[in-house]
Amino acid sequence: AVYSPVGQESRRLLLWLLLAVWEAGSGQLHYSVPEEAKHGTYVGRIAQDLGLELTELVPRLFRVASKSGMDLLEVNLQNGILFVNSRIDREELCGRSADCSIHLEVIVDRPLQVFHVVVEVKDINDNPPVFPATQKNLFIAESRPLDSRFPLEGASDADIGENALLTYRLSPNEYFSLEKPSDDERVKGLGLILRKSLDREETPEIFLVLTVTDGGKPELTGTVQLLITVLDANDNAPVFDRTLYKVKLPENVTNGTLVIKLNASDLDEGLNGDIIYSFSSDTSPNVKSKFHIDPVTGQIMVKGYIDFEESKSYEIIVEGIDKGQLPLSGHCRVIVEVEDNNDNVPDLEFKSLSLPIREDAPVGTVIALISVSDRDSGANGQVTCTLTSHVPFKLVSTFKNYYSLVLDSALDRESVSAYELVVTARDGGSPSLWATASVSVEVADVNDNAPAFAQP
Repeated sequence: AVYSPVGQESRRLLLWLLLAVWEAGSGQLHYSVPEEAKHGTYVGRIAQDLGLELTELVPRLFRVASKSGMDLLEVNLQNGILFVNSRIDREELCGRSADCSIHLEVIVDRPLQVFHVVVEVKDINDNPPVFPATQKNLFIAESRPLDSRFPLEGASDADIGENALLTYRLSPNEYFSLEKPSDDERVKGLGLILRKSLDREETPEIFLVLTVTDGGKPELTGTVQLLITVLDANDNAPVFDRTLYKVKLPENVTNGTLVIKLNASDLDEGLNGDIIYSFSSDTSPNVKSKFHIDPVTGQIMVKGYIDFEESKSYEIIVEGIDKGQLPLSGHCRVIVEVEDNNDNVPDLEFKSLSLPIREDAPVGTVIALISVSDRDSGANGQVTCTLTSHVPFKLVSTFKNYYSLVLDSALDRESVSAYELVVTARDGGSPSLWATASVSVEVADVNDNAPAFAQP
């Protein structure tokens, strides 16, 4: 038999497409589809799985809406099949999130019904690992002792899971070995370890290749060339008090707020012992746009808008370089963890309205569908809804962050012909934030009163 990677990939895609299941009693339909599936790829028999007849799809105004507003998926109303309508890029849709799903709302009229459909987007290994640059220059003094460590910026992979599980290897050489990241990458990162003493007069330059391989099948690789220049000069590098600093920073702090003051020392004297602080050349532009370091004092300060909803943490590699004629450097890592504030008001939206309502409508009739959301996290993002009191209607929680406005008691247009309802969404922050939305419910007349003479 001949092994065919294309055949293996086709079978894997087919297995993913067959993973559509209906979770009994949950009111939610689940499918899965691999990213980058071609236009027209079958996802599931959505009409059949929802218990709907094909002949009633058009008369009942069967329609599908995506919470994101994108038309990535579509339904063929002739056969009731959900299919891929446009390119689905998991990384563009969900970034590095472990879970990635497209949330659909299926709505039909006569009677009004809503169904929630979740389509999980499966990751494929379509992104190779990438280093920040194709070449990195390192300047190392020949006097550095054995077992000295030189940090390297690792590669990144836009995929997730095993497809983003990275393995590093260093080209064979007699001077350096590779220290690989530990399970806790914040504590111990990628770096070179000096295993043989350097001699600039013998070997002024060393060329190495660092290769990274992901865990996908087939695997993808990336490389960076390491150009090491061996220097003469002062024999003591700056050393920071700690190799790792962790600090918490509330979001929305003002520019100029002190994050942390770093301190490094150098055993040399004079200019060889004076230290200049800076961000590593590998520091991302995003970090540089948010923070500034004073080159003399080592103080890191805020200079951009810090938003928890934009980023929950920042990793900064700081370099301390002395002023020797052939400068040496020391490094440390700063982890800035952003703390959430309750700075986002809940968002309240009427998704569908069925108005006016007949005065003889039975109790439990759905009047409207309401969705709520809050960009904050934890209690700050937990939203509850309340309705105007003393009205013949009530709110019923039908799904996470979804409510139905339903009739709670009998109506009589001759007594009250219309109701002005106010829905309030309030989060769990302290102090809490809230938003309101109003809807006017008109009661439609039915012929429920016989004619009567003024006099018998």
